[in-house]
Amino acid sequence: MKSSSTARRSPAEQRALRDLEAIRKLIAPLSPPVASFEASIRSTPFRILVSVLLSARTQDPVTEAAAARLFAAADTPGKMSRLAEARIARLIYPVGFYRTKARHILGVCAALESRRGFPATRGQLLELPGIGRKSANLVLALAFRRPAIAVDTHVFRISRRLGWAKGDAPVEVEKELELLFPRRRWSEVNQILVGFGQTICRPVHPKCRECALNRTCPSAKIL
Repeated sequence: MKSSSTARRSPAEQRALRDLEAIRKLIAPLSPPVASFEASIRSTPFRILVSVLLSARTQDPVTEAAAARLFAAADTPGKMSRLAEARIARLIYPVGFYRTKARHILGVCAALESRRGFPATRGQLLELPGIGRKSANLVLALAFRRPAIAVDTHVFRISRRLGWAKGDAPVEVEKELELLFPRRRWSEVNQILVGFGQTICRPVHPKCRECALNRTCPSAKIL
C-alpha cells in the first residue's frame, strides 16, 4: 500500500523520485569523485566551507588534494588568517582561479574571526567573499544537513536533459527541482547528479548505453 505522501505526489514527481533512486543505485559501485571529496571534507563546517569555495570550476580530485594541503598548514580560521596570501595560493594550486580564491579565503577567515558563531543561513553565507548561492546551498546541506539544492553545472545540465527542469539559469532550475522533489531529498540531489555527471551522463559523449534511464530519458542517444 502506498503512503499518503506518495499518493499525493503527481506522476511526474513520482517518476522523478524513481529516476533519482535508479541513478543513485547505478553510480554507487562506480565510486564517483564527488563521493570521495564530500567524505574528505565533512569534519568541520569550516573545512566544508573552504573546500566548497575551492571547488568552483575545479575537478573534485584536484580540490580534495588542495584542501588537504591547505588544512595541513592551518586548520582553523585564526591559523589560516596568519598565512600569507601567496602561500595560500601556492598550497591550493592548481585549483581554478587559485589567486582569487586565496584572497577570498583570507576574507572568509577574517569574517569568521569577527563574528560570533558560524554562519548557518544562506543569507549569512552569501555575505562571505567568494560564496555564491550554489556554494551556500552546498554548505547548508553538507555542514548542517539542511534541505538545500546546490545547482552546479552537472545538476543544471542533467536536470534539463532529463526534462526535470526548463529554466535558463541555475536559480530557476533550483526552484523547479524544489517543486519536483520532497524537502527530505533536496540535499541528496547534488551528490547524486554530480556523481552521475562525472561517470555516466557526461557533458560530451554521455554513456547512454550504460544508463539505467536510457529507455525513458528524452535526451538519450542510443545508436
